[in-house]
Amino acid sequence: LHPCREQPIFSTRAHVFQIDPATKRNWIPASKHALTVSYFYDATRSVYRIISVGGTKAIINSTITPNMTFTKTSQKFGQWADSRANTVYGLGFASEQHLSQFAEKFQEVKEAARVAREKCQDKTELTNPALSIPSHQVLPSPIISSNGPGEDKLFRSQSADVEISTEKERLKKMLSEGSVSEVQWEAEFFSLQDNNSKLVAALHEANASVEQWKKELAAYQEETEALRQRVAELEAQGTQDSSSDNNKEELSQSLEELELLLKAKDEEIQLLKSQRCGRWEAEGEREETLQKLQELEARNAELEQRLQLAEQSLAESLAQRDRVQHEVTKVAEIMDVKIFELSELRQGLAKLVES
Repeated sequence: LHPCREQPIFSTRAHVFQIDPATKRNWIPASKHALTVSYFYDATRSVYRIISVGGTKAIINSTITPNMTFTKTSQKFGQWADSRANTVYGLGFASEQHLSQFAEKFQEVKEAARVAREKCQDKTELTNPALSIPSHQVLPSPIISSNGPGEDKLFRSQSADVEISTEKERLKKMLSEGSVSEVQWEAEFFSLQDNNSKLVAALHEANASVEQWKKELAAYQEETEALRQRVAELEAQGTQDSSSDNNKEELSQSLEELELLLKAKDEEIQLLKSQRCGRWEAEGEREETLQKLQELEARNAELEQRLQLAEQSLAESLAQRDRVQHEVTKVAEIMDVKIFELSELRQGLAKLVES
């Protein structure tokens, strides 16, 4: 490879294989990783070549001729035979699109090599003194080397042409006998290696998510335990409220008794008032009646005050009970939501562990 003379016209990445020279059936990988495979054009000699370098070694150095054919054997694998190197090259690509691009470029370069060869042949015929030989003399037809007019011209006999044809037939037969499935398996193997590295990265990310979910699960469990303790406290307070309900019942009964007593006293006051009209003559009875009336009125006021206090205490007890019931209901709803979230989190964790 001469950088000053040859320039790359197309490059791609692919896994490079060569046919096993012993079995002519199996593929031998040229490297463990994908290599850069490039088309080069030598403007000085009008020659196109496919070159791939692994380290300091040229893995592929194939001169493209019009007789070569690039064959797609699978969606991601292609191959071509190089009779000059006496081998068959195979390339495994990362996608079908890369394979199609390489195949299209191979066809373009092959056509360009054909045009360059025809121009070289025309130029050789014009400058070859054998054109002045009489037509009855038969000379072996010159065949220009695929390396271009810059090298020495190679003249082959009819037997050499037969050997070349035989070699081509042998290479075609070797390609037809090759196991397509083995080629596909070996090409897919390297693709699976790349996918495996992606899966490992995804697995590490999933493990990190699992750890985060475990922390959230522990936080939910602590919060649930705190809610349970709160419910227990509220239930204990509810038990105390039940005892206060008993007190409320006793207070209600006392209130009813006071109301009955107040009613009786009112009736007695009315009776005394009615009787007072007939007792104006007796001053002593009047004074006594007035005193009793004042006592009854004071007693009535006291009973009314006790009634108001009892009603106020009853209202406060009922409001306290309503607040406790509302708080218990609210805590129960929060516990239901947390238990539901905890159940979904456990199900997600179980699915992730199963996957």
